[in-house]
Amino acid sequence: METGGGRTADDAGGQDVGPQNLGDTDISAYDAVVVGAGFAGVTLARELAERGGRRVLVLEQRPHIGGNAYDHVDDAGVLVHKYGPHIFHTRIDRVFDHLSRFTSWNGYSHEVLADVHGTYLPVPFNKVSMRLAFGAERGEQLIAKMVARFGDGAKVSINELREEADPDLAEVAEYVYRNVFLYYTLKQWGTTPDKIDASVTARVPVFLSEDCRYFQDPFQGLPTDGYTELIGRMLDHPGITVHTGIDARAVLDLATPGVVKVAGQPFAGTVIYTGPLDELFDCRFGRLPYRSLDFVFETYEQDHFQPVGTVNYTVSEDYTRITEFKYLTRQELPGRTTIVREYPKDYEPDAGMDPYYPVLDAEHLALHGRYVALTRELPDFHPIGRLAEYRYYNMDATVANALELADRLLEEN
Repeated sequence: METGGGRTADDAGGQDVGPQNLGDTDISAYDAVVVGAGFAGVTLARELAERGGRRVLVLEQRPHIGGNAYDHVDDAGVLVHKYGPHIFHTRIDRVFDHLSRFTSWNGYSHEVLADVHGTYLPVPFNKVSMRLAFGAERGEQLIAKMVARFGDGAKVSINELREEADPDLAEVAEYVYRNVFLYYTLKQWGTTPDKIDASVTARVPVFLSEDCRYFQDPFQGLPTDGYTELIGRMLDHPGITVHTGIDARAVLDLATPGVVKVAGQPFAGTVIYTGPLDELFDCRFGRLPYRSLDFVFETYEQDHFQPVGTVNYTVSEDYTRITEFKYLTRQELPGRTTIVREYPKDYEPDAGMDPYYPVLDAEHLALHGRYVALTRELPDFHPIGRLAEYRYYNMDATVANALELADRLLEEN
């Protein structure tokens, strides 16, 4: 069962979290309204307040800051990620430097194993995986053939590999497809890999390397004190006011063409919106599909539950993976540990679910484009982030995009 407790938005980072409704708030006192207290919204709020001297009002629907990266200490004392594991990694100097102003890093490098009929194989599938799957001798033969074809250190997408005619390469492609991708993708996305956008399937390639880390980016780790503390420090600025428990759809009035009203008051400043665009416009063109997740947390009275941070169940079980948080946080807590199992499902907003992964295909991207067109009719209105842009972004890309948008907004004014 889920173990609750821990920090709340009100005591995370020391920022001024306002009352849970706007009440008599004078909207004209603000230069910008930011909807969403995840990485996209918070990065922009900080930049606009600090670099631009703007007065920023942040509205968050949930009762806490941090977006999907929100973490808290459970009853066992383990720092857990409420909305699934978040591992920061980046090659972007500016993103790393920006976030490092507000946190130190614990240096964790993520490792993932796939449970394939009881054998643990490193993911992404690599040279080590090859030897374990095919045996040492046959594995070396296939590694040599792969290196000769693609080059040592190459990352080869499963779709690319399956197009190869060579029987040895076809053998590797079939094994990886059947044992690493197929069933896992069916669970995660509710469809087969060939029907998923290539940008998604390319995220976990076959990696011709001995490196068993999930990511090879030069900057990796988790915030030493957690993501909620990091976000709280970003919001800790005299020009930023935060209100949690506010559904933007209840306070944003977009009914009049070319006019934005906030809490019934005309607002001429900048609006940053990080939520789903279809829901903002009452799904007038139809609903955008997402995949959601059920998280089941369990605490065990033992040092560790599994050998690495995350184990993917690629050929069995109805959950996709188990993550053990002590590996990620590097906490020293002898005799107890907390894990989370993830169960994917279709997003049903009326059932109280959260949208996590946009279902990317030409039809739904076109539908999203129609909602984007509506935002272009609004003055100084900017959708950004995974939900608003209907894209599958990592955290670092989200921060990079927010910094670039902040640059443009500050250059314009």
